[in-house]
Amino acid sequence: MAKPGAWMKSIAALVALAALVACSPVYQYHGFTPTDEDLEEIEVGLDTRTTVATIIGDPGASGLLAESAWYYVRSEFKHDTFRAPEEIDREVVAISFDDNDVVENIERFGQERGEVVVLSRRVTESNIDGVSILQQLFGRGASMDALANAFR
Repeated sequence: MAKPGAWMKSIAALVALAALVACSPVYQYHGFTPTDEDLEEIEVGLDTRTTVATIIGDPGASGLLAESAWYYVRSEFKHDTFRAPEEIDREVVAISFDDNDVVENIERFGQERGEVVVLSRRVTESNIDGVSILQQLFGRGASMDALANAFR
């Protein structure tokens, strides 16, 4: 039969292991952004809202004041045991359309030090219409609660 001290050491080791695992951060991903390969299938000046929806799916958000653009947003959050969740990465793909619902522009934005960073851009004539949602998503005043509520 095993000694009582051996059982206590085993239980103490299991408790220590459980405490160590409980302190490990958990990463969660919210939203969706299409891959570069998916975006290459979309032809600026040729594809429409319907073909874009067929190729990569419907967006999580669209232009606030007008349906001038579709926005695909993905965020990564780090959850520590005793801390509030922290957003560690955010990416936005913006596809803008002209008045005839034809793709006018495709841009991918990232976040670095709280500032909007253009990762890739396929522009035809002008910059994307309705950039205000990007300013709201990446702006210093935007709260994560407001962003989370916008995509529920």
